[in-house]
Amino acid sequence: MGSLTTAAGPAAGVTAALLIALALIVAAAFVFARLARRLRQPAVVGEIIAGVVLGPSVLGLLPGDLVDVLFPADVRPFLHVLSQLGLVLFMFGVGYEFDAARLRHHGLRVTAVSLSSVALPFALGAGLAVLLVPWFDRAQMKTDGVLVPALFLGAAMSITAFPVLARIIGERGLQKDRTGVIAVACAAVQDVLAWVVLAVVVALANSAGHWPLVQLALSSVALPAGLVWLVKPALAWALSPARRWHGAMATHAVLVVGLLLSAWATEAIGLHAVFGAFAFGAVAPRAEIDAGAPEVPERVEQASLLLLPVFFVVTGLSVNLGGLGGRGALILLAVLAVACAGKFLGAAGAAGLTGATRQEATVLGVLMNTRGLTELVILNVGLGLGVLDGQLFTAMVMMAIVTTVMTGPLLDRFHRRDAPAPRRSKPVDREGGDRRTLVTSPDEAV
Repeated sequence: MGSLTTAAGPAAGVTAALLIALALIVAAAFVFARLARRLRQPAVVGEIIAGVVLGPSVLGLLPGDLVDVLFPADVRPFLHVLSQLGLVLFMFGVGYEFDAARLRHHGLRVTAVSLSSVALPFALGAGLAVLLVPWFDRAQMKTDGVLVPALFLGAAMSITAFPVLARIIGERGLQKDRTGVIAVACAAVQDVLAWVVLAVVVALANSAGHWPLVQLALSSVALPAGLVWLVKPALAWALSPARRWHGAMATHAVLVVGLLLSAWATEAIGLHAVFGAFAFGAVAPRAEIDAGAPEVPERVEQASLLLLPVFFVVTGLSVNLGGLGGRGALILLAVLAVACAGKFLGAAGAAGLTGATRQEATVLGVLMNTRGLTELVILNVGLGLGVLDGQLFTAMVMMAIVTTVMTGPLLDRFHRRDAPAPRRSKPVDREGGDRRTLVTSPDEAV
C-alpha cells in the first residue's frame, strides 16, 4: 500500500498542475478572444495571441520564471497530447464542411487565381529557404539538405486559411458579392493543393531511401482511396435513418471512432494525424447524417473549444520573440515580405488577367493573404518534423498572425459596397464563424 501511495503522490501533483494550466489557458483564451472581437477580428486571432502571450515572448519576460511555474516540464507532454486531440477534432470539422460543389460555376478565374496564388508564394517561399540556409540552426533540425525545408516553406507560404476567411467575408456582408464567392472557392482549391504538397513534404521528411518513400507514397494513395470507395459507402449505409439502431448516440460513436482511427492510420504510415482526420471528415456522408442526427458533427467540433486553446499555448511555448535578435528580425521581415507579396501578386495578377476590375483584383489579393489557424497547423507539423528551427518557426507564426490581423482593415479600405448584406445569428466555429454558411452555389456564399 505504501508503494501505491508513493506512486500516487507525483501523479496527483501532475494532475493538479495540469488542471491549473488548463484553467489558465481557457481563461486567457476567452479574454483575448473577447478583445479580438471588440477590435473586429475573428475570435481565433485573440486565442492565437493568448498562446503567444503565455509563452516566453511575453510571460517569460516577467520575473520568477512564470512560464516554467505555470507550465512545468512534466505537464507539457500532457498538454501536447491534448493539443493534438483538439487539432484532430478541428480538422475533422474542416473536412466535414469541405464541399466540392463550391468549386463549380466559377470557371477560369477560380482556377487561375487558385493556381497563381499557390505557385508564386510557393516559389518565393522555397527560394527564401535556399537563401536562409546559412542561417539555419542545424542543431534544431532533423534534416541536413535544403530540399525538404525549401518545399515545406513553400507550402507554408501558399496556405490560405479557409475557415477564418469565411468568417471575415461573412462579417463584412460579402455573402452574395461575386468577389466573396470567388475568394471562398479559391481558398477551397488552395486548401486541397496545400495539403497535397504538405503530404509530399512529410513523406520526404519521414522516408529514408527510395523504397520507404515508394511504400509511403503507395500507402498515401491507398488510404484516401479506401476512405472514398469503402468507408464512405459503409458509413452511408450504417448511418442511414432507415437503420433501426441509428440515432444520435450511434452516429456520435461512429464518427468519433472513425476519425480517430483514420488519424491513427495516417500517423502510422508516416504522415501526420491531421491528414486522416481531414480525410475522414471529407468522406462522412452529410446527407445521411443531416437526415438522422444533424447535431452530432457540431458536437464533435465543439469539443475543440476546450482543446484548441491548448494547441495555441503549446505553439506559443515554442515562440520566443525576445530570442530573435538582429538576424531573427531580418528573417521575420523577409518572411512577411515574401508571404504578402507572393499571395497578393499571385491572386490579384491572375484575377486582373481573367477580366476582374482593379478593385476586385485587389480585394482577392487581400483575402488570399488570410492564414489563421491553418497556418499554425502546418507550422507545427514542420516543427515536429524538424524542418524548421526556432527562429524561422517564430517568424512564421508571427507572419500568420500579422497577415490574418491585417485582412479585415485592408478589406474595409479597398472594398466598397452599396449596402451591407443582413447578418444572421449562427453557431460559432473555431475560427469565430459558422462554417455551414459556405458557398454552395454562385448565388449563395459565406
